[in-house]
Amino acid sequence: MPLLFVSLFAIAGCQSGQQGVDGRLLQPEVRPPEWPVGWTPTTGRERPDDVPTISLPPNGMARTTVTPTIIDTRTFPVAIQPNDPWEGGTARPGTLLPPHKRDKTMTDGPQRDLPLGGLLAESRIDPAPIFPGISQTPWTPPDPTLAVGPDRIVSTVNMAIAFYDKEGNEQFFANLDSTGNPGFFEELGSGTFTFDPKCFYDHYSERFFVLALEYYGGSDESWITVAVSDDSDPNGVWYKYRTWSVFDINGSDYWVDYPGLGFNEDTFYTTGNLFLLSGGGPGFRGAIYRLYPKAPMLVGDPVTWTDLNDTGSASVQCAQVYEPDGDTPPFFISNDSNSSLKIQSIRTVGGQPELRTTSVAIPSHDGSPPNGSNPGGSIDSLDGRIMNVHWRAGQLYTCHAVEDGNQSQSRWYHFDTGDWPGNNGNPPSPVLVQSGAIEFPGSQHSFFPAIASNKHDDVGLVIGHCQSNILPNVRVTGRTASDPAGTMGTPEVVVESETGADGRWGDYFDLTVDPVDDTTFWYIGEWATSSGWQTWIGSFIITEPGCDGDTNGDDIVNVNDLLAVIAVWGTNCNIGNGCDEDIDDSGLVDVGDLLLVIANWGNDCGE
Repeated sequence: MPLLFVSLFAIAGCQSGQQGVDGRLLQPEVRPPEWPVGWTPTTGRERPDDVPTISLPPNGMARTTVTPTIIDTRTFPVAIQPNDPWEGGTARPGTLLPPHKRDKTMTDGPQRDLPLGGLLAESRIDPAPIFPGISQTPWTPPDPTLAVGPDRIVSTVNMAIAFYDKEGNEQFFANLDSTGNPGFFEELGSGTFTFDPKCFYDHYSERFFVLALEYYGGSDESWITVAVSDDSDPNGVWYKYRTWSVFDINGSDYWVDYPGLGFNEDTFYTTGNLFLLSGGGPGFRGAIYRLYPKAPMLVGDPVTWTDLNDTGSASVQCAQVYEPDGDTPPFFISNDSNSSLKIQSIRTVGGQPELRTTSVAIPSHDGSPPNGSNPGGSIDSLDGRIMNVHWRAGQLYTCHAVEDGNQSQSRWYHFDTGDWPGNNGNPPSPVLVQSGAIEFPGSQHSFFPAIASNKHDDVGLVIGHCQSNILPNVRVTGRTASDPAGTMGTPEVVVESETGADGRWGDYFDLTVDPVDDTTFWYIGEWATSSGWQTWIGSFIITEPGCDGDTNGDDIVNVNDLLAVIAVWGTNCNIGNGCDEDIDDSGLVDVGDLLLVIANWGNDCGE
């Protein structure tokens, strides 16, 4: 059975700290990145005795089991550990990783002059006030992500985690690594180097999910460390799993970098790039796909995960799945060429998971984007890799930044997945429905887009933006289902930096949809202050919420709408009947529609 830690002071690597004037324990000073000569976060570590050997054939499969540790954040000595902006020098996590390279040259595909939309003259969004997220830590870039539940928001950066209510009030803060009091992952054995964190809220199980990678060179350790909350409130119990990620592939060992993170109804998915750790094998071994069945992780039981390898893929991102139509498979997207994307899925064949791959044409572009010039220097906009993936009711969305002339330009794509990948036979590949460019005049740059859709088929997008004479800023935009194909509204600035920036930025922003109304979009981005980087969290809507029950269009949900639903009760809306009363689009006027009228009772939809 998992072990419940109730005493946090006996854990190796955790310091007790000193008491403040209010009697609370203060966080020990975070170790700065200016380490003594010869010291790194891996110094003095010994490789654990009980790590598994994961033998993974190229393009093959392996399975491994791990037991979780159960942690209750309410037992931490301090709920909100000191988190003032770090004002010392910052370190890039990549400088502490082994030398690792892959060929990032974008393959030239056939020229494809497919339709590519642009920007509308007007905005489509109604932004809400924003609030500050986690401020600068000793690490850069921040790699910010967020997860939005019914009442709480979780955010992660390099190398910290925080919980907020939806008004922006901070409820919890800790470092992810062992420099906290304690660190969020410290009790599992995590050391002082947890990087590339990500998080999401799984609306199926109503749980938060957090991931961070670990690497320790002196002991040849690589871990994918994950945590699942026990309910929809992150304040409390978490089931935490430290999963080994050193792979023996043909006698050489490989470690994992740059994760992707997604889910469907019954499985959590992570991906990552495989780089050589030791041995004489190739320096890059493609992508790893890790499948965690949800059921045991939701109750804190041991979990057996499955690893798949594709030597021909890199920087793969996983879809977060909404509105499934039954047995919805996972979806993964990565670059294929400058005129196509690689879409992948996993199906079970003969009791074994099988990776399926197809290539889908997109409008041609000029390859990897240039860096974003701004008053502070040049922002690294990365290499055109896919930023995030979102699936809803058969529609697949993704985005990245590409070169367009001398600009870094954010592009987004919408595919219809149809019956692909199917359980049997070879159904047609997904089809490109529409695509669009966030095209600014002159030499303006956009980068790090993140995309999602909601129940109204609105599509939201967050981007970074700058120009040689424009400070780095965060902008949001979106479209309604009735807008011309490929278009989005004029992006609105939601926060602008106080100073310029140079070097690594991002490496990604994040966008998700609120599970309460399935209408509101929430985003996180980065901006620069005189004290360093800062994250900001905000929300916006495109279609006004609360009008689902307004069946007669009089802009108020009242008894008339209730009577309208009752009058056509049981009507099958899939056989040509007019069905304004089928509010939940289930195809039948039934109790679901009645409950939506009641849930929205009294809403003034004309406001």
